[in-house]
Amino acid sequence: MAKWLVTGGSGFLGINLIRYLLGKGEEVVSLDIQPFNYDDCKDKITHILGDVRDKAVVDSCMEGVDIVMHGAAALPLYSKKDIYTTNIDGMKNVFESAIEHGVKRGIYISSTAVYGIPDHHPLYEDDELVGVGPYGETKIEGEKLVKKFREQGMVITTIRPKSFVGPERLGVFGIFYEWASEGHSFPMIGRGKNLYQLLDVEDLCEAIWIAATLDDASKVNTEFNIGAKEFSTMREDYQVVLDKAGFGKKIKSSPANLVVFALEVLELLKLSPLYPWVYKTATKDSFVSIEKAEKLLGFTPKYSNKDALLRNYEWYLKNVDKFKSGKTQDGVTHRVPWKQGILKIAKYFF
Repeated sequence: MAKWLVTGGSGFLGINLIRYLLGKGEEVVSLDIQPFNYDDCKDKITHILGDVRDKAVVDSCMEGVDIVMHGAAALPLYSKKDIYTTNIDGMKNVFESAIEHGVKRGIYISSTAVYGIPDHHPLYEDDELVGVGPYGETKIEGEKLVKKFREQGMVITTIRPKSFVGPERLGVFGIFYEWASEGHSFPMIGRGKNLYQLLDVEDLCEAIWIAATLDDASKVNTEFNIGAKEFSTMREDYQVVLDKAGFGKKIKSSPANLVVFALEVLELLKLSPLYPWVYKTATKDSFVSIEKAEKLLGFTPKYSNKDALLRNYEWYLKNVDKFKSGKTQDGVTHRVPWKQGILKIAKYFF
């Protein structure tokens, strides 16, 4: 049995990984700025309420830890200051503390946002990194820091996951699931004919586990793309949720340039439900090669895009009363519904 520190343990990836690790018989310490409110496992772990930007708090979590999984991050809807301080300063604190406490293995959760808006697909780990916006820029900087920490003797796997979905995931997907469950069609930006790879959170947890526990550390001291093996166009994949809802509704096309322009205006007015990275890439192909992970980790994704979306939607239906009763609040993390802004009105035209 190994002892894990999971930063961002109260978040969407955090809780799914903690459940996965408990199923493996591991010991878990969680560190998050948010309370840990999961009744199924809160008595089975140690949760520290604190900020990764506070080095003393990070140090207090590190005693006896064997593996660090650093997933805590400020997402694109946070302020620029919070994104930079959390994603860079907080990340430094975590791995500096790990090295000081003799931790030998680590996982750093990066993002495929590090590739920017690419001109080719699939994307490979050695492709150029071009950050778009504060979030993408800080993830690139974090990867540079990982390489420096490796030079100090720590084995750290950098994982670049595609957008991942599954139990506990809301965010922008919560908007789609609400529309589907209430019998509305759903508009795509453009025609939805682009290939767009997703990832089930359980497959991401499996990749993290393999990378952290593989005996041959030389294979994992590097970067890996992680995504679904089976995916098709956005229109095809998202349609399975509307079919599951049972109202006979369809994914609808929209004029991409006009919609993007409108969203840019709404962004300025603080009324957009989407951040620029989402709407500026929504009409483009977006998929990565997972060959490196397949070859070095033996990683085989269990879920297709369609499987992952349906699994997430089924979780949404089981928990929708909590969202509508006000037991959860709008926010900027993946675990809460994002504000719909102008889409609240647009919904009734679909």
